[in-house]
Amino acid sequence: MLRSLFSGISGLRAHQTMLDVTGNNIANVNTTGFKASQTQFQDTLSQVLTNAGGAQPGLGGTNPAQVGLGVQVAGVTTNFQQGAAQLTNRSTDMMISGDGFFMVRKGNEQFYTRAGAFSFDATGQLVTPDGGLVRGWAADANGNVDTNGPLSDMRLPIATLMGATATTAATFEGNLPSEAAAGTVLNREVDVYDGAGNMTSLQLAFTRTAAGWNVEATRNGAVVGTSAMTFNAAGQLTGGGTLNAGGIAVNLSTTTGFAGLDTIKAATQDGRAAGSLQSFTINADGTLMGSFSNGLKQAIGRVSLATFANPAGLEKAGGSLYRTSINSGDPQVGAAGTDGRGSLTGGALEMSNVDLSAEFTNLIIAQRGFQANSRVITTSDEMLQELVNLKR
Repeated sequence: MLRSLFSGISGLRAHQTMLDVTGNNIANVNTTGFKASQTQFQDTLSQVLTNAGGAQPGLGGTNPAQVGLGVQVAGVTTNFQQGAAQLTNRSTDMMISGDGFFMVRKGNEQFYTRAGAFSFDATGQLVTPDGGLVRGWAADANGNVDTNGPLSDMRLPIATLMGATATTAATFEGNLPSEAAAGTVLNREVDVYDGAGNMTSLQLAFTRTAAGWNVEATRNGAVVGTSAMTFNAAGQLTGGGTLNAGGIAVNLSTTTGFAGLDTIKAATQDGRAAGSLQSFTINADGTLMGSFSNGLKQAIGRVSLATFANPAGLEKAGGSLYRTSINSGDPQVGAAGTDGRGSLTGGALEMSNVDLSAEFTNLIIAQRGFQANSRVITTSDEMLQELVNLKR
């Protein structure tokens, strides 16, 4: 009879734990990146009343007779199912679509999170709401990101500048009309830059000759280069496809010489003025693309993601953060969209994956289970009372 009392007590404890887990899930129904937990029960030891007996000649075998001693919590498992997306339109908010965790540093300890509600502090560091530093790779001066390099704290100082680059190459493309009369001049120009970012105009004058076209390059009022271009009867360039214009290599190799078309124009040049950072966006691979005042865009960093062989083995550390455990495996760090890692979406957050309908159902189950086990204790007590009343 006493066994039933202790079985009932174990049931109360187990269902109280289930109630605690369910209550925590409901409390975090609006927590960004929260993952719901589930309680799993298992029975405890069973007391053997009669051992099993083997079959004998003229007598069959018997099964063991056992009485269970109650229930216990086998584990509390985290459900890492993807949560719904919530559009925020904040440029610093990020959502992982698929597997992976953001990496966050606090002091000397590394944490992991699904909550991408980030912001910049006064020093330009990308941080979580409680001050954790988001990890990733910084871009070099040319906007290149080495994802095989060491991780660093993501920074986006307001004073970030894109340095000036002198123009070393330019391209002109299009068609020079073959029927143009000798002496016809076509003037074209392209803006080029020196090492300090000063912009000047590089002017090209195409002059029709009996043999083809002469090209004269002028910069700051001085002639800096000349070349002669020739075409065959099919309008294909046969000579003069390049021009050295005072240190700028002008590529004319794609120019054609068909009749009736005057489409020669500047296509590209590789110089730029200096620019200051004005805004940024995030790509699906986690690259932060900065928009600068000179009209250009350049990568300024890339957010890293980590995956685990057993994410359910991660230990919750509070603040929507996780830390590794001996059963989670080591973090596999890489860029979003590679090796099974999810992609990133800017201006959105992952909502909690708590299913309220399921949680309220679990709430009822936990309540009824608690009531049933309390009834077992009450009934056992009544039977003990009857036993005591045998002697009056």
